[in-house]
Amino acid sequence: MSWIFLSLLSALLLGFYDLAKKQALRDNAVLPVLFFGIVAAALVWAPFVAWSLLAPASYPSALFFVDAPALHEHLLLFLKSALVAASWIFGYFALKHLPLSIAGPIRATSPLWTILLAVLLMGEHPSAWQWAGIGVILAAFYAFSFVGKRENIRFHRNKWVACMIAATLIGAVSALYDKFLLQTAGLRPATVQAWFSIYLVPVMLPFYLLWRRGAWPRGRFDWRWSIPLIGLLLLAADFFYFTAISQEGALISVISPIRRASVVISFLGGILLHREANFRPKALCILALLAGVVLLQLKGG
Repeated sequence: MSWIFLSLLSALLLGFYDLAKKQALRDNAVLPVLFFGIVAAALVWAPFVAWSLLAPASYPSALFFVDAPALHEHLLLFLKSALVAASWIFGYFALKHLPLSIAGPIRATSPLWTILLAVLLMGEHPSAWQWAGIGVILAAFYAFSFVGKRENIRFHRNKWVACMIAATLIGAVSALYDKFLLQTAGLRPATVQAWFSIYLVPVMLPFYLLWRRGAWPRGRFDWRWSIPLIGLLLLAADFFYFTAISQEGALISVISPIRRASVVISFLGGILLHREANFRPKALCILALLAGVVLLQLKGG
């Protein structure tokens, strides 16, 4: 499959992942939801890792084969886990306290920050169309601030909006780092996903234990089957994503905007399942944001 089609599949699954997150977090403590979702993903990959290491000759599929990285590669993968954990902590707390039809579009601005960081850190040069897309996304984001005021969400003073913006910025850094791991460092998609999924458990374990010991006010935690579903949906979405990036000629500046099209599913889910308000103005902002995402994919000019 082409890397564009794989990116579209990843976007579809990400939309359902956002819906599962919102369901799992509704009136529920954030850190245990996040931790047990991570554990579910690690448990899926653990048998693949063990089989690949202990009996590589009998392993049935090269696509899911997990290499044994060198020490410096383990450190690179651990850093990937730390980036993802930081983004998720900010993002989960924000999603718990914001309407999905507000949080999703903020997260969808990730391609904007990916391109800007690529310009600053990697010397990339966006086209005129891409700069236009950046302007349209910023305008849509600004428009969302007015919609948010109708729900008593003031973007410049709301800490949960700030958390979602922080999650988005860290996610953009993580996207650039994915390109480095898969194209520059030459790691295989299954190797990256398996090891960073496993390393997420020790990265997040201290936060979960601190929550258990009451280091800060504890919310009530109820087990729901949407919690492991979070981990499984993200596994599938990320596998398509990593496979797309690893293909020759794949462009992270195109893949990232495609993946953010998941906002359409999360937006519709927020309206239909959670009866969120202000459908029409949010829909107009979504259309503007998606138009900006399309412009980001144009290279000419």
